[in-house]
Amino acid sequence: MSLTILSDEEIRSLLENLTHEEAVEFTDALKGALHEYSTGTQSIADGNIHQPERISVHSTATGATTLFMPSFSALGHAVKVVTLSSPSSDTKLPAIRPTGSVTLYSPQGPPIGFLHAQNLTAFRTALASSCLLVKRATVRTLVVFGSGLQAYWHIRLALMLRGDTIRQVYIINRQFSDNARNTFKKIYGVSQAVKQREGWDQAQFSLLTPSYNEFNRLLDEHMRAADVIYCCTPSTKDLFDASILTSHEGRRKGRLIVAVGSYTKEMRELPKELLLQATKSHAPSHLHYHKHATEGGVIVVDTLDGALKEAGEIIDAGLQPKQLVELGELAMIHRLAKEEEESLASQSSAEDSSVNESLEKLDLTSSGSAMSTVYGSESGNSAAGSGKRSSSRSPSRRTSSNLSLPFHRRSSSRGVSEDDQRHKQQQHSKHEDHLARWLTTGNVIYKSVGLGLMDLVVGFEIVRLAKEKGLGSHIQGFS
Repeated sequence: MSLTILSDEEIRSLLENLTHEEAVEFTDALKGALHEYSTGTQSIADGNIHQPERISVHSTATGATTLFMPSFSALGHAVKVVTLSSPSSDTKLPAIRPTGSVTLYSPQGPPIGFLHAQNLTAFRTALASSCLLVKRATVRTLVVFGSGLQAYWHIRLALMLRGDTIRQVYIINRQFSDNARNTFKKIYGVSQAVKQREGWDQAQFSLLTPSYNEFNRLLDEHMRAADVIYCCTPSTKDLFDASILTSHEGRRKGRLIVAVGSYTKEMRELPKELLLQATKSHAPSHLHYHKHATEGGVIVVDTLDGALKEAGEIIDAGLQPKQLVELGELAMIHRLAKEEEESLASQSSAEDSSVNESLEKLDLTSSGSAMSTVYGSESGNSAAGSGKRSSSRSPSRRTSSNLSLPFHRRSSSRGVSEDDQRHKQQQHSKHEDHLARWLTTGNVIYKSVGLGLMDLVVGFEIVRLAKEKGLGSHIQGFS
């Protein structure tokens, strides 16, 4: 077995030149892993998808914090080690740009990959965000806060996956920094042939900084025009005033809002009022007198445990587990829905099909899942005030899933009238329609603090593709 070694430049070059089909393959691989992690379709007994908590050490002499992030899956296991400046370090000390590596191991233990972590980390974070981006009905205007590597890869992947519809990208930054200059240089450095292939050769890019006299007015205009908003800064205060998006005018349009830059209790990018508006519950008899975009009643997170411990916005807003749903619960919905429809149409071995077995484990209206909130169920928010997590969805949390999905489950018709069956089907259809509207055209907020599983899955995909393309160094017989 060989050990593949890839530098940051080799990884950057590989990822920069992904075709649309290759980018979709990366996305599908990550979706599958996140789905297994969140829904508990794999068990600890099977030796799959176990995510230990990360640990850290801090040096007062250098102001550096080093993070150790182990992860495990059916593919194998991995450890990422990253060193960066601590948010609380002495400002007189030299800044430490995040740097480190990811080591990949086969399921039996031998190391098979040693990868630089810088571009890999930024790419895998943006790839997770893209699992929601590809579901959006309209992706024409992007607003991006920040201009570092996270911002760049969110822009680049959006162009790679949805470039045929993107026409405007607004980058909001404190100043025209070296990071901003490098980001624009990389975007404009993409060849015309690639731009045309991906469909964004006519897209416009601009930078807005607070030094501009009309900054506040233009920020309002850009954000209300946005279909997607990416927040990619290690900010300790809100990046914008909540009223821009929570006012009646701001709520008329649905947006995907992604926050990935803040990762500690003290950091925050999104205003509390925005999160409270998105998770507000309404009584069934509540009437809307204004045309607003569909709300899901929950915030999407990459890891429930991580968000509750580390996401400053989530903590500051006082959100409870019932008001959060993991990305993995949503990532594979369309694929499972298609499988269920095909199984229904076949009418063969209906009660014994593998799809039906997996769906029978799911509970459409369970009050124990945040997904019941997504479907507008009153029970979805009934325990919002409770600080206790009602369901632990990943296998590493040692309990079964209470995931709810909008599928038409087959069951025996004995003792059930046609009217009852028709009513159940109508309810399923309403739930499915609401979820589809929310994910494609509604207000969706996604908060990410990072998950080691992402590094593992993307790392294995990078090694696979690097071997196919003859990139990197390969040490034969290392194990």
